[in-house]
Amino acid sequence: MMSATNIGLISDTHGLLRPQALEALRGSDLIIHTGDIGPGEIIEQLGEIADTEAIKGNIDKPQWAAAYPDTRLLTVEGRRIYLIHNIKDLDFDPAEEGVDVVIAGHSHKPVVREENGVLYVNPGSAGPRRFKLPVCVACLRVASSGIKARIIELEV
Repeated sequence: MMSATNIGLISDTHGLLRPQALEALRGSDLIIHTGDIGPGEIIEQLGEIADTEAIKGNIDKPQWAAAYPDTRLLTVEGRRIYLIHNIKDLDFDPAEEGVDVVIAGHSHKPVVREENGVLYVNPGSAGPRRFKLPVCVACLRVASSGIKARIIELEV
């Protein structure tokens, strides 16, 4: 039997964890928050749904944020997943380093694109609406057979 892991992706909550975001992430095997968390309690709330990995973003300056790294490399189902808050800070070629997925936040713009065999995902912002951008999270399904991502726009 082929195994797969469903990963809920969330970013840029800026202290606002909407019930719609929690509902959209239910059923995840793992949740990843790519920074601009706001108060650290948000990670605790996400942890009630599934194990949660997080990195800090540019607004995560208080003492509680010291527990979170700026970047992180995870391996899920044999796939390498690199977390960074601002994609513009990426200082290496993920394809050359054998990274399968790069997950970033910061821009509040949801993105799913592939380049040189690497899947780039930005779940957008689940926190306060910015400009006319949608409020959303994303889902990443990781299996030995492949990786798929989709954006989930929240009704707010």
